[in-house]
Amino acid sequence: MTSLDVVVVSLAGLACGIVNSVAGGGSLILFPALLATGMSPLAANVTNSVATWPGYLGGVAGFRDDLPNSRARLRPLVSATVAGSTAGCVLLLVTPSAAFDVVVPFLVLVATGLTAAQPWAKRRFTTRSDVSDRGVPVAAVVSVGLAAVYGGYFGGALGVIFLAVLGLTLADSLVKLNAFKAVLSVADASVSVVMFGMFGPVGWVAVAVAAPATLLGGFVGARFARRLDERVLRVVVVCLGLAVAAYLFVADLG
Repeated sequence: MTSLDVVVVSLAGLACGIVNSVAGGGSLILFPALLATGMSPLAANVTNSVATWPGYLGGVAGFRDDLPNSRARLRPLVSATVAGSTAGCVLLLVTPSAAFDVVVPFLVLVATGLTAAQPWAKRRFTTRSDVSDRGVPVAAVVSVGLAAVYGGYFGGALGVIFLAVLGLTLADSLVKLNAFKAVLSVADASVSVVMFGMFGPVGWVAVAVAAPATLLGGFVGARFARRLDERVLRVVVVCLGLAVAAYLFVADLG
C-alpha cells in the first residue's frame, strides 16, 4: 500500500465505523476504498469483513448502557447469527472468484437499496404493536439466521437487515434494537474473522490500517448516534453505493 492508500483506507475505516453505528451501510464506504488500492472484488470483500470487526466491537461498547438484562434474549439470536454467518462464509469461499466478480455489482445495489429504505423499515417495523416482548419468537431466530447467511457472504448493509428483522419480530425501543443489532453484527463479523482469516484472501496490511479506525469510528458513532444527522450520512452512503455499483458493472463489461 502507498502512503495515499494508507490515508484513504484509514479515513474510510473511520467513516465506516461511524456510519455502521449511526445509520448502517458503512461497508459501502470501506469496500470501494479497498478496491482503490488494487484489490480484486473478492479480496476487498473478505478484507472488508475482517477489518470492520473492531468497529462493531466499538459499537457494542457505545451501546453498553442499553444492553443490561438482555443476555437471555440475545443468546438464541447470536446462535442463529453464528450458524448463518458460517454458512455464508463457506458459500463465499467455494464460489469461484470470477463468479463473485459478476455477482458483486448486484450485491452492492441490494445493499444500497436497503440502506436507502432504512427509514421506511424503522417506521414500519419499530411501531408494530402485534409482536410479543416475552422471550424470542421462532420467527426472529429464523429471520436473523437467514440475514446472517447474507452477512457471511457479502455483508453490505447487514446492519440495516438486522434492524428490520428485529423490529419486525421483537417489541422494543429503537435504541434497544440498535444495541441488539450491534451485538449480532459482532457475532457475524467474528465468524468472518475466523473463517476468512484461515481460508480467505485477506489483505492483512489493509486490515492493520483500517481496523483501528473502524474501532474508533464505531465507538464514536454509537456515543453520538442521537446527535448525528443520519439522513445526511445515508444520502452519502447511497450515492457512493450507486457509484461503486456502476463502476463494477462497467468493469465487468470491459
